[in-house]
Amino acid sequence: MISPAMSASRPVPLPREIWVLVSAAFVIAMGYGLVSPVLPQFARSFDVGVTAASVVVSVFAFFRLVFAPVGGRLIGRMGERPVYLAGLLVVAGSTAATAFAQSYAQLLVFRGLGGIGSTMFTVSAMGLIVRLAPPTARGRASSAYGTAFLLGNIGGPLAGGLLAEAGLRVPFLVYAASLLVATAVVAVFLRPAALRPPPGTAQLPAMRLRDALAHPAYRAALVSAFANGWSNFGVRVAVLPLFAAASLTAGPWAAGAALAAFAIGNAVALTPAGRASDARGRKPLLVTGLLVNGALTAALGLTGDLVALLVVSALAGVGVGMLNPAQQATVADVVGSGRTAGPVLAAFQMCSDAGQILGPVLAGLLVDHVGYGAAFALSGAITLVAAAVWVRAPETLATRPRS
Repeated sequence: MISPAMSASRPVPLPREIWVLVSAAFVIAMGYGLVSPVLPQFARSFDVGVTAASVVVSVFAFFRLVFAPVGGRLIGRMGERPVYLAGLLVVAGSTAATAFAQSYAQLLVFRGLGGIGSTMFTVSAMGLIVRLAPPTARGRASSAYGTAFLLGNIGGPLAGGLLAEAGLRVPFLVYAASLLVATAVVAVFLRPAALRPPPGTAQLPAMRLRDALAHPAYRAALVSAFANGWSNFGVRVAVLPLFAAASLTAGPWAAGAALAAFAIGNAVALTPAGRASDARGRKPLLVTGLLVNGALTAALGLTGDLVALLVVSALAGVGVGMLNPAQQATVADVVGSGRTAGPVLAAFQMCSDAGQILGPVLAGLLVDHVGYGAAFALSGAITLVAAAVWVRAPETLATRPRS
């Protein structure tokens, strides 16, 4: 007889359907990266100021946040696959429409619609990974999905800058076409039969949000998702370029180099962290990743030269790479296999989006009134608080003893 510990030491292969989602994630992220460098310039072409151009970026995240509860309910009624495909088509249509926007108001509307479609396929993809990944391979599935997105986000802006030479509207059309390709791939290779429970296995009822909130590990995941969104998706992207220019007297290339160093550290850690999460448990990776990322985010304001900034950014990226696979695998453990959990997954995504929206605003106020050091220190402190919450949370990997 094979014990759970022995079986956990033998990696379970990921189902083909997971690799279909991973491939689609790369195409989606690559396309999103195509438009990210040109979107502010495109907004400015309508004779608006810098603040209005920034709103075009924020409106996407705002509509993701607002529509997330509706997206969760749609998944409960229709299932993950139809909502995922519909979300891709909504973003494809809104992106194509953006290319033909004739006014700033139209641009805002089309980007808002894109945020609605984005939350549809983001939450659905999370639900599909929960249902399709074997329990002892959830960390690897999350790290593979995250790596695909990361690689796409690295390569996309480079290609987008080149495409913009042909016109600011061209990247949007290419992104829309890439989304149609991703939709076709998922529609063909992710068949409904793959989501049906095995013969003789009863379909479990959908998980309610109140049931998930009763689990301390899920509550801890909401806190760490908010901290991650605040520090790494919000403050790092919005404030770090300003810090590099103001405090280090470096050009925009320095901020790009720091963000690239963060992405490299993230990419290096993702795959081994996913494997370790499946073999040794979620909690050790979560606590360590949050501590590393929190301490080094706080230290950003203390860096006095570019070399130090690059080193601290890369190590902070390692912390996030440790955190993310274990965090998503924890949510999957709480939900379990064979059931839908749209509202549960939507709430998790909303916490990350809320941090991404609030973080830059409050950090910007701190920068204006106190300084960059205080802004980074607050972001690091929020992440360290999340680590403290996780210290008291239980382990969710079934093959590990609960603490």
